[in-house]
Amino acid sequence: MKDRNGILLSIVASLFFAAGVVWGQTAAANAAFEVASVRASAPLDVSKLAAQMQAGTMPRFGAHVDGLRAEYDYMSLKDLIANAYKVKAYQITGPGWLDTERFDIVAKMPEGAQKDDAPAMLQALLGERFKLTVHRETEEHPVLALVIGKGGPKLKESPAPAEAIADDAPLKPGEMKVDGPNGPMRVSRNGDGSVTMNMGAKGTTTQRIDVQSRMVHMESDTVTMAGFADTLTNLLQMGGGSGRPVVDQTGLKGNYQVAVDISLIDIMAMAREQGIDMPILRPPSGPPGTTPSGLASDPSGGSTVYASVEKLGLKLEPRKAQVEQIVIDHVEKTPTEN
Repeated sequence: MKDRNGILLSIVASLFFAAGVVWGQTAAANAAFEVASVRASAPLDVSKLAAQMQAGTMPRFGAHVDGLRAEYDYMSLKDLIANAYKVKAYQITGPGWLDTERFDIVAKMPEGAQKDDAPAMLQALLGERFKLTVHRETEEHPVLALVIGKGGPKLKESPAPAEAIADDAPLKPGEMKVDGPNGPMRVSRNGDGSVTMNMGAKGTTTQRIDVQSRMVHMESDTVTMAGFADTLTNLLQMGGGSGRPVVDQTGLKGNYQVAVDISLIDIMAMAREQGIDMPILRPPSGPPGTTPSGLASDPSGGSTVYASVEKLGLKLEPRKAQVEQIVIDHVEKTPTEN
């Protein structure tokens, strides 16, 4: 159980930080936290976190803004920049270590500030403490286009999405709130060991690990194709991987129920790209040209994701598209002292 929870923790953390977001405004001239502490994150104790999950307590990752208090827990500098500028992580161009250096930030907003002011204040803090300067540009980048397959879509339409989650709604036992630029998300661990992320009007996603088949199963409800493309991007860039972003080009406008299965072997391969080894999942080697499980490798990674997409009557095609980018002009690896 500990091994399964440890892997699930890394999956959940990756998806927290890469939730679909949109472009926002630049920081206002006088938007700043009243006081802030920035510290390098301590290494994760997976055994301790797994025990907490077993006890019904969710780990605290991501952005949390409550009243005038703003906390950013165990977030990479790239994730912090994405949150501050209200963009997706793949829209940030900068040094590779942005993915690996993680920080904890605790800050207080001034009286009268609103939750929506937090991203601009985070921009100002990153500029002050990390000497971050950026510019924006639009360039042609390789992407994976989510398109309709030859036989047409095989999707089940969902009823109208639920209402947005009230910001002050009380947390249920074992539930955690994560604040993103598009609103709050509630995350809870279920009795069967799965984890559900409730994004209100944006739908829900449930993740479950099947130890026997060594697969991660993800189901989304009331999801748009744009939201599904974001989920696929997160899977293919697990842990900060360099897989191509997925863009929706299906033309489908409704809400749907979708399910994706991804092999733990694929997750291992993507983690290894980031220098992370998972020996607890390392099976015997397969024939040449396959992953260690014997599953045929895909040159873009995430071969089981591709297969799951095709079962939905959809397809991922390599293409190029204009993508707006936040380009890092300068950033310091170590923040100035508190």
